Amino acid sequence: MTISFSENMANAESLIVHGRRIEALRRQAVDIPSVFLDETALCDLELLLNRGYFPLCGYASQEHYHSILESMRLPDGTVWPVPITLAVPAETAQAMAPGDHVALRDREGYMLAVLRVQELWQPDLRHEALAVYGTEDPERHPAVKRLLARQGVYYLSGGVEGLSLPQRYDFMHLRRTPAQMTRLLSERGWRKVIGFQDASLLHRMHREMLLAAAAEQGARLFLSPLITPSPVTELSSFPVVRCYEHFHRRLPRESAMLGLTPMYNRQAGPRGAMLQAIVNRNYGCTHFLIHARHDDPFPGDEGFYPEWSAHEAIAAHAEELEIAPLRVRPRRYAPEFSLYMAPDEITDGVESHEVSQADLERRLARGEEIPSWYTFPEVLRELGRLHPPPSALGFTLFLTGLSGAGKSTLAKVLYIKLQECQDRPVSLLDGDIVRRHLSSELTFSREHRNLNVQRIGFVASEITKNRGIALCAPIAPYPESRQQVRDMISPWGAFIEIHMSTPLSVCEQRDRKGLYAKARAGVIHGVTGVDDPYVPPENPELRIDTSASTPQEAAELVLDFLVKRQLIAPVCTPRI
Repeated sequence: MTISFSENMANAESLIVHGRRIEALRRQAVDIPSVFLDETALCDLELLLNRGYFPLCGYASQEHYHSILESMRLPDGTVWPVPITLAVPAETAQAMAPGDHVALRDREGYMLAVLRVQELWQPDLRHEALAVYGTEDPERHPAVKRLLARQGVYYLSGGVEGLSLPQRYDFMHLRRTPAQMTRLLSERGWRKVIGFQDASLLHRMHREMLLAAAAEQGARLFLSPLITPSPVTELSSFPVVRCYEHFHRRLPRESAMLGLTPMYNRQAGPRGAMLQAIVNRNYGCTHFLIHARHDDPFPGDEGFYPEWSAHEAIAAHAEELEIAPLRVRPRRYAPEFSLYMAPDEITDGVESHEVSQADLERRLARGEEIPSWYTFPEVLRELGRLHPPPSALGFTLFLTGLSGAGKSTLAKVLYIKLQECQDRPVSLLDGDIVRRHLSSELTFSREHRNLNVQRIGFVASEITKNRGIALCAPIAPYPESRQQVRDMISPWGAFIEIHMSTPLSVCEQRDRKGLYAKARAGVIHGVTGVDDPYVPPENPELRIDTSASTPQEAAELVLDFLVKRQLIAPVCTPRI
């Protein structure tokens, strides 16, 4: 008798150990090294522990790794498209040996599992990139760029024993393990289930499309949004999940279930789609809906992978995978009939409108009102939270320049003007004040100067993330730390670099702190502009020379720039 995957999964609870073994592992952890996992690695570990990656019980060995890359199969012949690996820095790997035990911990240090090391080896990341993503060119594929940035890492292989699944506190009612899900589906008598995973929001068109697919197969639906892994303090998924909940409530009763899985978008095209199909199968799905550009880094018309290549890859292995691929069939809205219709149902001369994430983003970028036929009112409200106008977002003004260039003075004027004319909180992070209170133990070496700027950037990113305004005024002499700050802040709001380009001669004339006089006399060393370099920004958003303008005039230049970027309202820029 053949045993199906769903029957297997009902008995494959997890890789979490119980009772005395947990206590033994905790005692053992005192004397073993630790590996701290980032958010993506945590998702992979959770899918190992909860059996979403069934039949895997650990991280790929060299034999498994090369077999998967070359043939998309495990050594025993089981179809498996992407190697699940654990990467560690070389210095960490050099302190380990086969047979060692390693504690796997989250960012806060909470131990989730113990890995018994089977092998340590350095992978050929370019070969991996070519096999998994179809290219080794980091300029052509963002996932390849991320992979190749890890050059020099070692992979650890071996089985894992779990103490706990990663701690998650959001939407707990939607989080089930594959075993829990398959039992629930069995209890409800849902024998055919179509899995649908998407990173985009779902609208009225998707309701018609999904219900048509379910009716055609005589199946129910399992909906699960693909959420980008991110730390708990940076979760941007709440409006997305709420939109899915609103959408789910608009479906007929008992037609669909909504769940959250740790699955994420690998941008691996056919191989990534196959891995999603396997995980959905392990969650109890019998069918899986595939986009034309599924798991593509560029899912628009000009995708990286050939159209429908993901569907073809799953179809070629459907019998072994025990899950059948279905093509996503988007519909268009025909105002004449007030209906969503399949493209082949729309005759020449009938007006119709596309519904897609790209179309939605274009409408939002143009400030268009979203029509009622497009989405549901409650989803539209969440869209307002996801895509607020620029004037409601936080931003950072980062003033950089020599001591005496006018950074602190301009920052103070801007602080007052921005407090006067708008209601977002404004925080001033002056370089000298931060040095005293946040970085008092740091020296003025290049490493410590960069670390000081990174600390300022972290605080500014938290302010920006929470839709406040951060005014930063450090010297920040080196481009690498300024770029790191830009990278920290840009995901949350505008980063506006202002180069205070006041000449050194003018700064020396001002010399309010006496730094230049002491440096010229040899009393102190490491003064920026004298015996330590200042590397000017190449492409700042603004350059201001305060030798040619008053602080009020400089502030007016900045405020005018903010108005043009729609970051503040014109009322903020009265003539000073």
